[in-house]
This record gives sequence, C-alpha cells and structure tokens, in this order.
Amino acid sequence: MQARYVVISAVRDEEPFLPSTIECMAHQTIVPAEWMIVDDGSTDNTGNIIDKYALKYPWIRGVHRKDRGFRKAGGGVVEAFNDGYEGLKTSNWNFIVKLDGDLSFEVDYFERCFRKFSEEPKLGVGGGVICHNVNGVKQFEQGPAFHVRGATKIYRKACWDAIGGFWPAPGWDTMDEVKANMLGWTTRSFPDLHLMHHRATGTAEGIWSGVVKNGRANYICGYHPLFMVGKCIRRFALKPRVLGSVALMYGFLSGYVKRIPKVNDPLAIQYLRHQQMNRLFGRESIWR
Repeated sequence: MQARYVVISAVRDEEPFLPSTIECMAHQTIVPAEWMIVDDGSTDNTGNIIDKYALKYPWIRGVHRKDRGFRKAGGGVVEAFNDGYEGLKTSNWNFIVKLDGDLSFEVDYFERCFRKFSEEPKLGVGGGVICHNVNGVKQFEQGPAFHVRGATKIYRKACWDAIGGFWPAPGWDTMDEVKANMLGWTTRSFPDLHLMHHRATGTAEGIWSGVVKNGRANYICGYHPLFMVGKCIRRFALKPRVLGSVALMYGFLSGYVKRIPKVNDPLAIQYLRHQQMNRLFGRESIWR
C-alpha cells in the first residue's frame, strides 16, 4: 500500500520544541503530502517559527488562531485540529496524523508505522509509544496496548471516516478508539517505535490540574464508576500516590456535581462500560 499521509498539529507556546519536531519530520524517509501546523494563540515565537519553516518546506502550511487567553482542555485542541483539517488542500490521502509539536523521532518512524498498517488491514488507529528523558534515563508512559497517546495518532482513512472525527471535549483521544473498536477496527500502540516527548504529559498546567483533567475526561467518556474506583486504586502505584488518586477521583466526581455533558453517543458509552466490566471480571475485552 502506498502511504500518502497528511499531518495536523495544534500547537501553543512550543517555541523551545517545535523546530526540533519540524526537522524530524523534514528528514523522514516518507514526508507528508501536507502538514498543517495550527498556532492556537501562542504568546511566544511559535507563529513566526511556523511561517519560517513554511517558506522552507512547501508541504508545510500554517494556520494562526487568536489567543483565547487560556488553555482549553481537550476541546481547544480539537477546535484547532479542525481548523487545520478544514484548511487541507490534499484530498487523496489514505492516512491522517494528529501530532504534537514537542516530539522527536527517528527518520524512518512513519515508514515503519505504515508498514504495520499494511500488515494489518483492520488496524484503524496506531502510533508509537511516548517516552521521556528523566535524569538521562528513558522512561515510557504506561497505558493499555489498545490506546495510542493523543500526542501521536495515525488514522487509516476508512476508520477516520467511520468514527466521524473527534469529540470536541476532554476524552476525545479515548472515544476515538472506543468507537473504532466498536465498529470492528483494531487500535494499538507500537512498543518498538518510540517518540521522545519533551514536555511531560499533563504538566502544562501542573500535575494536580493534569490528573484532575484526566478524571474529568473519564467522566465525559462515560466510564463505569466501578471501573473508575479500580483505576484510582491502581493510581497508587504512581507518584504522587495519594494526591494523584484523590485528584483523579475528584475530577471524575466533579463531572457529576457540575453536570458536565457526557459524550453524546449512548452506544459508544454502553460499549465502553461493557468492555470495562469485562476487564474487571477477567473476561476478554479491548484490554485483551
């Protein structure tokens, strides 16, 4: 299968990291047909960096959004992504990539990813695993094999069309995979392909806010309360143990208190909860 792909990156205040990400992309063995880099109201030099590289590489195009004055968790990323999507000029692509602007990766990263898609016709969503440099040691973000981190997600076009894009709220990077699996696609991360994330996930607004946001996203996605209790218990294995587990449950319960709207897809929530109960009771599930 001939891989022809487009990339969309929603970035905000990524001046220290974006040039490295762009250079990694420019040196890929298979470069994208088009890369839309959306400056989501940056207050640093991010916008100028995008414009500079757009002059250097004709397949890069920039979109500049006004500064809303704050980071809008989940929904802001999707809004910026959608602006980039609407601006695409390339139509004959067979993969679309959502990529953060603070990553670095090997020159053959995308070539190797597309090889995996070619080997698995029902693979709908895939991507490498995220790692961080902690005091000179490579540490990996933990997660279930079916989940691909939102920082780097590759969608086969048929799967992308089937799921209908992103839910515009926190939890979008869970519901896309839930819907894909519900519709018969498989989703998985590739443990042999690594991307270095230069800003730790969930630290843009502090650890507490990041974990609360995670719990809130779980509520929005319709997580089963029993599954959420189990997740909070497992959270004790990570630092900060007590604070992290409290923040996770606080984020989840506050969704009920504030009556925040959940994903408007009852079938997807039903499917997710069924899978979660299967997981809790040791039955076959998307967790395998």
